[in-house]
Amino acid sequence: MQIAVLGAGSMGHGIAQVSATAGHDVVLRDIEADLVEDGLEGIRENLQGGVDRDKLTADEMDAALERIEGTTDLAGAVADADLVVEAVPEDMALKQEVFADVEDATGEDTIIASNTSSLSVTEMASALEHPERAVGLHFFNPPHIMDLVEIVIAEQTDEQTEAFAVDYVRGIDKEDVVVRDTAGFATSRLGLALGLEAIRMVEQGVASPADIDEGMSIGYGHPMGPLELTDHVGLDVRLHIAEHLREELGERFKPPQSLRRKVRAGKLGKKTGEGYYVWEDGERVGMSGEWGDDA
Repeated sequence: MQIAVLGAGSMGHGIAQVSATAGHDVVLRDIEADLVEDGLEGIRENLQGGVDRDKLTADEMDAALERIEGTTDLAGAVADADLVVEAVPEDMALKQEVFADVEDATGEDTIIASNTSSLSVTEMASALEHPERAVGLHFFNPPHIMDLVEIVIAEQTDEQTEAFAVDYVRGIDKEDVVVRDTAGFATSRLGLALGLEAIRMVEQGVASPADIDEGMSIGYGHPMGPLELTDHVGLDVRLHIAEHLREELGERFKPPQSLRRKVRAGKLGKKTGEGYYVWEDGERVGMSGEWGDDA
């Protein structure tokens, strides 16, 4: 299968990696050559880490890399694609523009998917002349490690597109859950509710971020606590999703003030070096603010 992934950030290059590792030919596209190269380098680093941990062989790594090419040319990236997955920033107007541009450059049989974590796939699909081929493929961060993909069925998605999406997800050795297109879907809605409550607990001095996270990791078996996950996702992303769900579902998703303050201060999590934790070289080295340096 020929796959085009639009957006070479952490989600986009992760989707490209898992697709290529499963045997698909992949084109990774972004708007600037430097962004494309950063994405390709991220894939190389991830695959080398897999080799170092005996998750795959050096030959398998080389084969996956040979299946991936990078480009800044949108039309060229999608021209021969059976599946296009957009992983651009969470902005509805931008995603609709990308959907329309993809449709203009592809045949009617190409499936057009969004990796959105919360925005309406139905609304995105309305930008298409053939919206029945639109679907949501919500991967989890990082895609090469997380097993789940949430398949989001828009109002317009037909049965053929849904079946295609299920086959693709299972073919890249991921687990699928199929949900209808509602605000926050299933996982983002539940995950955000937990994350917002954890932030309120920090605000109220119930416990430190590390103790809250450890309680959920050890007590409930979560691979990562809700505050560390917020730092990985990005506090700005979490705030944006919370504001969207508040508008759609009501005041129970009202963002805590401490989240707003951190975003205003540019403390966006791992990507800026500080959120609810302090990060250096991608590693957690301490807690932010009054909780001190104990990680």
